[in-house]
Amino acid sequence: MINAKIIAVDVKDIRFPTSLNRDGSDAMHTDPDYSCVYVTIKTNTGHEGYGLTFTLGRGTEIVMQACKSLATIVKFRKLEWIYEDFAKFWRRLTSDSQLRWIGPEKGVIHLATAAIINALWDLWARIEGKPVWKLLSDMTPKQLISVIDFRYIVITFTLTINSVYIFLYSRDIVDEHSARIILEEKMKLRQEQEKKLLKNGYPAYTTQVGWLGYNDQQLEDLCKKFLDLGYTAFKIKVGNNLQDDIRRCEVIRKAIGYGNKLMLDANQVWDVNEAIEWMQKLAKFNPIWIEEPTSPDDVSGHAEILNKLKPYGIGVATGEMCANRVMFKQFLRYHAISYCQVDSARIGGINEILAVYLMAYITKRKHNVRWKFVFTAPVCPHAGGIGLCEMIQHLQMWDYICLSQTNENRLIEFVDQQHEHFENPVQIKNACYMPPTSPGYSTKLKKTSILEYAYPEGNYWKNKITKEKETEERHD
Repeated sequence: MINAKIIAVDVKDIRFPTSLNRDGSDAMHTDPDYSCVYVTIKTNTGHEGYGLTFTLGRGTEIVMQACKSLATIVKFRKLEWIYEDFAKFWRRLTSDSQLRWIGPEKGVIHLATAAIINALWDLWARIEGKPVWKLLSDMTPKQLISVIDFRYIVITFTLTINSVYIFLYSRDIVDEHSARIILEEKMKLRQEQEKKLLKNGYPAYTTQVGWLGYNDQQLEDLCKKFLDLGYTAFKIKVGNNLQDDIRRCEVIRKAIGYGNKLMLDANQVWDVNEAIEWMQKLAKFNPIWIEEPTSPDDVSGHAEILNKLKPYGIGVATGEMCANRVMFKQFLRYHAISYCQVDSARIGGINEILAVYLMAYITKRKHNVRWKFVFTAPVCPHAGGIGLCEMIQHLQMWDYICLSQTNENRLIEFVDQQHEHFENPVQIKNACYMPPTSPGYSTKLKKTSILEYAYPEGNYWKNKITKEKETEERHD
């Protein structure tokens, strides 16, 4: 790797017409075309890395342009310089004195950051000949800490005595020291955890049964299909019409019974009071959580909803649209969520996601009592979009081996769409993700899929545009 240098960064807009069958439809996103910005990093040694960030069709071209702008920071860098102090490079990428203005660390620019960072991790893992989960799991605590930028996630209090400032650190948000203690403490069980993972895989839940655009018969048929495949946890979309939601929940519960788990997802459509009242009416269906009940930035709103739904045994989950680790810090610190839903393409790639995993393993301090590490919110990552299942499995598997070392109250979302376009798609066995064995981040698309669905020059879109023009001409 010493002499390897990045010589090119290729960026493509890839779109799949999922809106035709209303796949992926929910209360907020009624006609999504599952899409991605696809980044290929090329080196002078012939190694390549593949990364992506997820989008829903229109707007993908904007993220693509942001990737091209960020690529100027990546080109001609030596890999040794990047990987030996990855946290430093991550901060360089997210702190460009001009590009940062259109974030900072949020929105389009951060989606683009994720695509590039994901490609860099895929490249690193391919060079090492390991899947990303194994690359991470083989790192020492010191190496893991070196890839994380801890800026903004350590709360610092100051105390003044006789005009002298004394700095006191609040450890309910993780810092480098406490993170290293946690990771070192977990070292002794790593091998045992890896063996269990390779044997059993990691449990999944399905969202495929519950898109809002599906009719009742589709819901019933899909529930039967996934029950037969061994699934015991199911998520459906809600939020457009209360009576429709009640009917659909009845269909689902009748199909899966009350011995299986049910989760609901409103995709941000409600105000706080509306969310509380709506969920009180759906409480009889015993959902374990309501996901994204209101604005993804409303920490106090989520906390209020969680507090009001506790008597019903309903938790609150969010994170799919959480912009960065600083937002997660607030959700976790103020106990505004029950389940932490990191997304592999929403925030700035693996480096930042690792920080969120560590924050979700928060430390509580009491006077005169030694530190005790406890879970605040189990990580149940968001997945389902293009490549999201492929990527997030690696992070959850690392967590199982190196950090939480449990899958109790933890599941990875699974959506059975677009996996056929990847060279190394997810492998599900008995409703569990099986650990990938191929080197990389499982993010390389097949060339045939790129040729077909690149936008607008791919065969599918070129033919679609041609047909639309011919139809317009006939009408004229």
